Amino acid sequence: MKIAVMPGDGIGKEVTAQAVKVLHAVLGSSANLELVEAAIGGAGVEAAGDPLPAATSEIARKADAILFGAAGIPGDEAIPYAMRPGASLLRLRKELEIFANFRPVFLFPELIDASTLKPEVIEGLDLLIMRELNGDAYFGEPRGIRVNEKGEREGYNTMRYSESEVERIAHVAFKAARGRRRKVCSVEKANVLEVGQLWREVVTNVGKEYPDVELTHLFVDAAAMMLMRNPKQFDVMVTGNIFGDILSDAAAMLTGSIGMLPSASLSYGQKGLYEPVHGTAPDIAGKNLANPIASILSMAMMLRYTFNQTANADRVEAAVRAVLAEGYRTPDIMQPGCQRVGTEEMGDAVAMAVKKSR
Repeated sequence: MKIAVMPGDGIGKEVTAQAVKVLHAVLGSSANLELVEAAIGGAGVEAAGDPLPAATSEIARKADAILFGAAGIPGDEAIPYAMRPGASLLRLRKELEIFANFRPVFLFPELIDASTLKPEVIEGLDLLIMRELNGDAYFGEPRGIRVNEKGEREGYNTMRYSESEVERIAHVAFKAARGRRRKVCSVEKANVLEVGQLWREVVTNVGKEYPDVELTHLFVDAAAMMLMRNPKQFDVMVTGNIFGDILSDAAAMLTGSIGMLPSASLSYGQKGLYEPVHGTAPDIAGKNLANPIASILSMAMMLRYTFNQTANADRVEAAVRAVLAEGYRTPDIMQPGCQRVGTEEMGDAVAMAVKKSR
């Protein structure tokens, strides 16, 4: 099992350390495990003058899976794109053609009161947001900032999708739905954007190959509203890069905290990049305050999707639930009557629960 470990910046370092701790706990000392740490983001700039050093790319290419923390530094947006630490992850996804992002949105019953939504709205929540990662405005050209004919500065980006790009993510979404409740909701903005019109047309055509899966369509503004109003109606939502980024972060609040949501990003084979949905959170970095559960659950997704270790993935997920049931809480999910713990203590608790399950 060759795993590239890329803690990155901010709380990425802290939460990834806990995921690795739990990985060792679930596999034991006899596992054929090779972990290679690589610098990325601001750490990459410090190490090699590049947010995505060539050595990091090489390590990623040779690995079976990548365990990623977070990338980005304060003031990131003011740095030219090629040298922007926060853009290193996008570059890595593009280099490895990692295009399918699985973002599960589920609620641990123990945290039903941590969400700001009414319990009856979110109880039993279980949906999957499927986000395309290699196209859209994040990668479309031309892009930049220029002076227009009026002599004022303007920013411009290009939202772009090819038919083949939409087809491949649609197939992944329909196949995922077949293993769930057989419902796909495709999200775009076809009433305004030509790229949305193409997206809807292509997804509809692909859907004809999956007659056993129900296909519906929503404009992204309506999808955002319904995600808050009635999230349990959704099974698999498939959408583009920018809409998927926004919707999946909004969906985090259904679960009580963005610190609870993992993700898996896959290429054509089983190679995957696994990361918590949250960012670097520089305001709490280094203070033992970050919630490592999303990173730990991302590691469980790695065991499940890349290494086909379903039983071990189940053990990690069960351990997280057991720790929550015992009342352990990081500050972001703290509730009355519970025990507040830090990043490291939460990792220790989950690792111990995993070892007890052997």
